[in-house]
Amino acid sequence: MTSRERLQIVLSGGIPDCVPVAPDTSNMIPAKRTGKPFWDLYLYNDPPVWRAYIETAKYFGFDSLMDGYCPVFFDELGEIDYEKEEYIIARTPDRIITQHARCAGGKMFWDGEVIVYYIDNPPSVVKPCKIKLPDVPDRWERVEGRREYPQGEALIALAKQELGEQGLLGVFCGSTKLLQNEDDILGYYDDPGPYIERRDVLLAKSVERFDKLMSLDCKPDFICVGSSGTLITQTPAMFRELGLPIAKKITALCKQHGVPSHVHSCGPEAALVKIMAEETDLTVIDPLEVPPMGDCDLAELKRLYGDRLVLKGNLHTTKVMLMGSVGCVKDASKRAITDAADGGRFILSTGDQCGRDTPEENLFAMIETARTFGRY
Repeated sequence: MTSRERLQIVLSGGIPDCVPVAPDTSNMIPAKRTGKPFWDLYLYNDPPVWRAYIETAKYFGFDSLMDGYCPVFFDELGEIDYEKEEYIIARTPDRIITQHARCAGGKMFWDGEVIVYYIDNPPSVVKPCKIKLPDVPDRWERVEGRREYPQGEALIALAKQELGEQGLLGVFCGSTKLLQNEDDILGYYDDPGPYIERRDVLLAKSVERFDKLMSLDCKPDFICVGSSGTLITQTPAMFRELGLPIAKKITALCKQHGVPSHVHSCGPEAALVKIMAEETDLTVIDPLEVPPMGDCDLAELKRLYGDRLVLKGNLHTTKVMLMGSVGCVKDASKRAITDAADGGRFILSTGDQCGRDTPEENLFAMIETARTFGRY
């Protein structure tokens, strides 16, 4: 059975030949494996992160549930901003710092945040003052040499072709999180009205985007609705007001069209699992992190919701995957399979993204355990 077939069976509620295994290696491990500075991937698309991820999935041989790593946008939906350009405003031996701006009437209008591209880590977005830069740069240069790739359906087709039988390709549509930072949280408490308006706009755009995706000849294999840290910057009550209406609508449309839906939300997630299982048509949820970063008990979630949701998780990414021995990884994998595989609807994975320096032997051990011990 191929990885693609194995995942399709599990997402439909069936029993495959063995428990699928999909460690979250979304970008750090793929970037490191290229041997290039990380800014080559994130800034210059050389190679793009999605292509490096696919190569990593093939290298390790895991079942790739590729949840939103390929950035698909549609010009006809107004999702591509041609007016704004990214400029390099500072360089050091280990960083490239950029800022976006629009030029109008001969004047530059700069974004209020900058992007810091690191030589050996994923980029971060910060306010200029946090790294002792002015809000308006005194010098800049265009980003030269960035590799271009197709947009829209052509990119979906290209990524699916390269992924092949290694797994399934997911594309984002909707979100579970509208409050992204401290300013949003304070703004919401001061006046929730603008955020409710933002929700309604995003809901309408998400439905339009979903309809577009379903009209394509080459469709994604599943739809990604989640957002990292849904219940970190939102309480469950905030999520109910802002994110849940979007998740309910998009997962319902997915069910109507026979397309699986997926939520990734690191951090505390037990309350989110309950809501999604009882009040939406969601197919699969991850990463079900354990304390201290999360609050999930895999066996308990299986008992409560295993007949309604495909659970994907949840080996600890630092204690087990990064710092644990091969034996520790095998034991943790067996425990997760024992806790959640009975009856199907389970994918062995990690509790969020594996760290950059995760030993390869630990990833291979996790995959081997799923292939041998993970029999139904």
